[in-house]
Amino acid sequence: MVNCSTSPHPSREKKEKLNRLIFENPDVVEAAKNLLGKGLFTKVDGHLTGGIITETEAYLGIEDKASHAFGGRRTKRTEVMYQKGGVAYVYLCYGIHALLNVITGEEGIPKAVLIRAIKPTHGIDIMLTRRKKNHLDRTLTNGPGSLTAALGITLSHNKLSFDSPLLWIEDLELPVPSFESTPRIGVDYADEWAEMPYRFVAK
Repeated sequence: MVNCSTSPHPSREKKEKLNRLIFENPDVVEAAKNLLGKGLFTKVDGHLTGGIITETEAYLGIEDKASHAFGGRRTKRTEVMYQKGGVAYVYLCYGIHALLNVITGEEGIPKAVLIRAIKPTHGIDIMLTRRKKNHLDRTLTNGPGSLTAALGITLSHNKLSFDSPLLWIEDLELPVPSFESTPRIGVDYADEWAEMPYRFVAK
C-alpha cells in the first residue's frame, strides 16, 4: 500500500503545486497527464476511500466535438464546466453511472479531464461492499463508472471543490508514471476528434 496522507487538507505547499500542475493549467492535455499518479480520495458516511489515478481523458471544450461544451454549449448541466479549474463535474452516463471530471484552466473556458480509473489503496473493504464484490481484482475501480461507484461519488459531489473534506485530489509526491496515449473511448460521434490521442493510461 502506498503511504499516502489520509488528511482531507494536504499541506499548503502540495496544494499550490497541484494548482499549478493541474487545476490552473490552461493546457488540459498536459493536466490530464499530470493527474496520473495523483491520489483521488472521498470521505462518504465517515468512510475514507481512494487510490492512485491511473487513467484519464482530456476534453478541450468549445472546439472539441467530444466535449459537452462543444460550440460553447451552456446548459444547467454544463455550466460547471465554465468555472475556474479545481471543481468537480459529475454527470450521469446513460442515466445510470456517475462520471467524475476535473475542471481545469481559466474561468469561462470549459476544459475538463475525465477520471477513468484508479489503483485502490484506501478503504478497499468499503469499495468491495459498494461494488458488491467478494474479492479485489482490476475491475473494482477500472472504468469511470466503476471507480465512482467504489468511491461513493454521486451527483451530490457535482461542483465540489477538490479541496473539499468529502472529495479531494492529493499530491502523493510520486513521479508521473510512464503512460500510453490512445483515442478516447465512446466518442465515435465526434468525427475527427474521435481519433485524437487524448486518453492516457499508466503502464
